[in-house]
Amino acid sequence: MQISSRFSVAVHVLSLLALQQPGDALLTSERMAGSVNTNPVVIRRILGQLKKAGLVEVRPASGGTFLTRSPRAISLLEVYRAVEVVAEGQLFSVHDQPNPACPVGRHIQAALNATLQRAQAALEQQLAGVLLAQVTTDIQAKAAASS
Repeated sequence: MQISSRFSVAVHVLSLLALQQPGDALLTSERMAGSVNTNPVVIRRILGQLKKAGLVEVRPASGGTFLTRSPRAISLLEVYRAVEVVAEGQLFSVHDQPNPACPVGRHIQAALNATLQRAQAALEQQLAGVLLAQVTTDIQAKAAASS
């Protein structure tokens, strides 16, 4: 099982917005797509989800895109919840029709349920503890070290 790339693309896009300096060219979906190396349609779809979650403001007609809050006020959990369509407690799915005549099949869901819920809670707790500002600081440090 793998979380979709929407989450990492959303963090990438938000990092671009957070690191944008006054006087820089406006960040359009085309510019962001160039950085992510994907189609602008993918970026626009993710921006729509981020806008719905109140994390970005999108100004039409090449007006650019902007964060609605400081990077210090945006957790990765908020980003995850904005772009991943996972219901609470539903990150992991267990096959829904095991054989009820089999002793394992009859009880596998109940046996795994609590463990998988704890795993999702641990992931969400980790994401809640990381702010977008920390990601952008790390990006800047890695960029400085590589130049």
